[in-house]
Amino acid sequence: MKIVIDADACPVVDQTIETAKKYGLEVILVCDTAHYISRDDCRVIIVSKGADSADFIIVREALPGDIVVTQDYGLAAMCLGMGINAINQNGIIYNDKNIDEMLMRRHIGRVVRSRGGRSGRISPRKKENDLKFINSLTKLIERLIKK
Repeated sequence: MKIVIDADACPVVDQTIETAKKYGLEVILVCDTAHYISRDDCRVIIVSKGADSADFIIVREALPGDIVVTQDYGLAAMCLGMGINAINQNGIIYNDKNIDEMLMRRHIGRVVRSRGGRSGRISPRKKENDLKFINSLTKLIERLIKK
């Protein structure tokens, strides 16, 4: 099992790597050239900038049973369809029950924005968000190890 991170603007890269180390898991960061990342403690894959270019590499690198960290609902849906586990930066583990609702909210937000409206305000990240993420990731890893 390994963890693949959709690393473009991901706020939990360090937390993911620290948690993965405790379980001896490989971590792969995937980012585009607009978010160049250099790390010695994991493998980094840099892709050309473009719509979904990182997503295609992520689903190529991740295998069934692996974990993908992403805030992209579309990528999470692709992962679930391939038997890959997915979790977002706030500790929400994507599953077949919640992904459809998230995709629908994303679609509605796009429609509202295309008509000149606003679809909500993003709250500043708090330490509690990081703790919830670490707890959820730890539980997910432990559940997958027991399988």
